[in-house]
Amino acid sequence: MTVTRSDGDAATEPAAASQGTATDEGPRSAAPPGVDRRLKALRMFATSITVFTVVGHIFLGFEQSPVTPIVAVLFGYALDMVLETMDARAEGREPGYAGGLGRMVDYLLPTHIAGLACAMLLWGNTSLWPYLFAVAVAVSSKYLFRLRVAGRKRHFLNPSNFGIAVTLIIFPWVGIAPPYHFTNNTYGTVDWLIPLGILMAGTMLNVNLTKRWPLILAWVGGFALQAVLRWLVLDHMLLAALMPMTGVAFILFTNYMITDPGTTPSKPRNQMVFGFTTAMVYGLLVSFNIVFGLFFALVITCVLRGLVLVGSPLLTARRTEPHPREST
Repeated sequence: MTVTRSDGDAATEPAAASQGTATDEGPRSAAPPGVDRRLKALRMFATSITVFTVVGHIFLGFEQSPVTPIVAVLFGYALDMVLETMDARAEGREPGYAGGLGRMVDYLLPTHIAGLACAMLLWGNTSLWPYLFAVAVAVSSKYLFRLRVAGRKRHFLNPSNFGIAVTLIIFPWVGIAPPYHFTNNTYGTVDWLIPLGILMAGTMLNVNLTKRWPLILAWVGGFALQAVLRWLVLDHMLLAALMPMTGVAFILFTNYMITDPGTTPSKPRNQMVFGFTTAMVYGLLVSFNIVFGLFFALVITCVLRGLVLVGSPLLTARRTEPHPREST
């Protein structure tokens, strides 16, 4: 039995079918029974971000209130289950969270990740509601922005990233957690052990489970290239343009945000196009002095990919449509 999710995915589908969105992928290879890399990746990521949040608030000096991630996650759970219930009734299907406690936990993993990501990366000072707004946008986007791909509804916007980006646009006084946020109370060797540990864990996750390492290579290489181009063409300082790559925020974005399997391609070639495009869009945004370029660049790239997913079947149908003379 499978659990139908709000984006049309099955929570227990085979691994090859669980990697990203269809249509831009070729024939899927069979996976061993019972193996679900996507679900394993979600569980690992949910565990990692939970541990990092707890350690961050206790030892690392996270500056948000400790109640922020708790409220954000619980609010996300409630909202997602309400929206899923309404969506399931409208489509005449069983809700994705039905079938026992284990299935409910697996169903809520993406929302758990989104809630903690918004609570960790945003900075709303002492106000709690900007975090809740970001979580609401993130969860709602999975139901509002969907495309029918290969007969199934799929969301194409990275939920966490979209919620953060919309919050930053609508509320200018809300910002991103400062760079020192992740190593606020550390010093010496620990300062570089933390990013190294995150990098190693993220690399293992993306190489073994999500299979998004081509995307990461293209994204990191493209980021370095746009820095060099800005240095050569716009006379930007090369060291300053490359500096973001050394921060914990960039490592988190690279290993855990841009590699979301549900909103990125599965084919290695398409992954590389996606990662490289995100880097080039980021460079363009920075050239126009637009801050928070990482999040906005990913939203733009996801929208571009959505347009490709919509346009590709139309172009294919047009090419295969018989010429009027041929049909007579």
